[in-house]
Amino acid sequence: MLTVKNLSKSYGAQLLFTDVSFNINPGEKIGLVGRNGHGKTTLLRLIQGEELPDTGEIIIPNGYRLGYLEQHLAFREPTLLAEACLGLPKERKDEVWQVEKVLMGLGFRREDFTRAPGEFSGGFQIRLNLAKVLVSGVNLLMLDEPTNYLDLPSLRWLTGLLKNWPNELILITHDRGFMDQVITHTLGIHRQRVRKLPGGSSKYYEQMVKEEEIYEKTRLNEEKKRRAAEAFINRFRYKATLSSRVQSRIKALEKKGRMEKLASIEELEFSFPSAPMPGKIILEAGGLDFSYDGKEPLLISDFKLTIKKNDKIAVIGKNGKGKSTLMKLLAGELTPLRGEIRKHPLLQTGYFNQTNVSGLDPGKTVLEEILAVNPACTEQQARNIAGLLMFEGDAALKKISVLSGGERSRVMLGKILVTPVNLLLLDEPTNHLDMESADALLAALDAFDGAVVIVTHNEMFLQSLANRLIVFDRGRVFLYEGGYQSFLMDIGWEDEEADRGGPEAAGKNRRPARDPNDRRNLRRERANTIQEKSAVLRPLAAEIERIETAITRLEEETACNLEFLAEASLKGNGEEIAAGAKRRAELETELEALYNRLAEVTAEYEEKSAEYEARLKNLLPID
Repeated sequence: MLTVKNLSKSYGAQLLFTDVSFNINPGEKIGLVGRNGHGKTTLLRLIQGEELPDTGEIIIPNGYRLGYLEQHLAFREPTLLAEACLGLPKERKDEVWQVEKVLMGLGFRREDFTRAPGEFSGGFQIRLNLAKVLVSGVNLLMLDEPTNYLDLPSLRWLTGLLKNWPNELILITHDRGFMDQVITHTLGIHRQRVRKLPGGSSKYYEQMVKEEEIYEKTRLNEEKKRRAAEAFINRFRYKATLSSRVQSRIKALEKKGRMEKLASIEELEFSFPSAPMPGKIILEAGGLDFSYDGKEPLLISDFKLTIKKNDKIAVIGKNGKGKSTLMKLLAGELTPLRGEIRKHPLLQTGYFNQTNVSGLDPGKTVLEEILAVNPACTEQQARNIAGLLMFEGDAALKKISVLSGGERSRVMLGKILVTPVNLLLLDEPTNHLDMESADALLAALDAFDGAVVIVTHNEMFLQSLANRLIVFDRGRVFLYEGGYQSFLMDIGWEDEEADRGGPEAAGKNRRPARDPNDRRNLRRERANTIQEKSAVLRPLAAEIERIETAITRLEEETACNLEFLAEASLKGNGEEIAAGAKRRAELETELEALYNRLAEVTAEYEEKSAEYEARLKNLLPID
């Protein structure tokens, strides 16, 4: 058991936390939460021994080993596999197979094992460091934003592994869904204090809100009593007969002290301003081909996409397969080799990615960059947006030149927040946000009156937001008409099979399964069948919707017609009665035809749907 006692830490005049005490008991998995800048990473560094507290102590039992995800990229061995094996403890140096399994779970291929670590991108080098700490068998594993460099398949694999992690864990992440799947307790830094509660982050925040509401009600009640006592003292202070009671009340007030009013914490709420869009279809892409060298194999091949005015589309898949490239094509930053992208004349796009920070002026402040985008934006609005993106107070006056890469990315997001658009193209917008900011972003995107295309590996975003998916998997890119949960049930990820295993099997041996090639063929055929099903059923569903809309309109007109006839009868206006009766007969004929057509199309839809469901049932992979 690790024990933290009476810990305090500050940097100059900035107090992060004070008098912090808690235990980490055997098997506990802790989610560490709090706003950016409130000391989460500092607390990990204190436990690791990389920094010293101002006061207090951290008691670590003898032989208790700590493991921390290193952001420092320095490698000693000539190959990926040899470097990853450095993480193994001495008594398990021969368990190379465990290292291979973890590397593949994190998205490396077997052919990568002999490559030099320096050949990989920075993101994959962080994954290598993650692999080293995951195989190390430490007693306490500490992970600070491990998901920033992962894609969806590797994130799902890591989730499964951490669920089965046998020892203790402290996890910092902006991905609430990922955290709450893994942890047993939440440790929160709030108002310079630290509180540990059993359960997930949502339960923790609910408890904090409830306790602060009770505190405020108690404080107001105590203030009321105090004012009454003070009024009594002031009124009878000089009356000899009541002097003892006056003194008693004075002492009681002094002894009790005053409950301080809690400093208000600004709620994180923001919205994306929308530009008018009269058209239903805002962008169409047809037959898109692209590769960076103009040669085969193509990164994107024969891709088609129609974006409607209120679509919420998520782009998902492994890193390095073309997600960001597709976003650049849609944004007009790249030109396709073949095919075309047609945009509505009134289309206005807000585009965010991790690399377009080069457009920022190093000599400007955060506030000036936000104000420069939209002349209608006031300084107070710009400050509010800066605060939402964790540039509070004087931090909004920092020059761009002194900001980190993550901070510059947040400035780019802020510039979009003041620009009226009708299409948002967002490439991993949550990577440099904290949990509260990510939650606020999700709410803003959900409420946005326009279309969203977002690249994300945050499964909570996918479950809550996306109604269509662009999927990079199985060596191609395809459109899936439906939400993320339906995708997992209908198709799933190619890598969650056979030698890799699904999340539940992470870190465990699996029983023999069907030949991976058979499973792969089944999945491919199933994916093709689902696309065929979508192509057949979508027009029928659209026809049903059109007919139902027409029926609603005619039924409303029928109701108005009845009122018209009633008024005409009261007035005794024969001409109006005749016209109304004629229109009534026409409406009945039109409605009967529409109801008959609706029955036909609905029957066809249900018949086709049942036919495809039967086909898909026969294509389920069997172990």
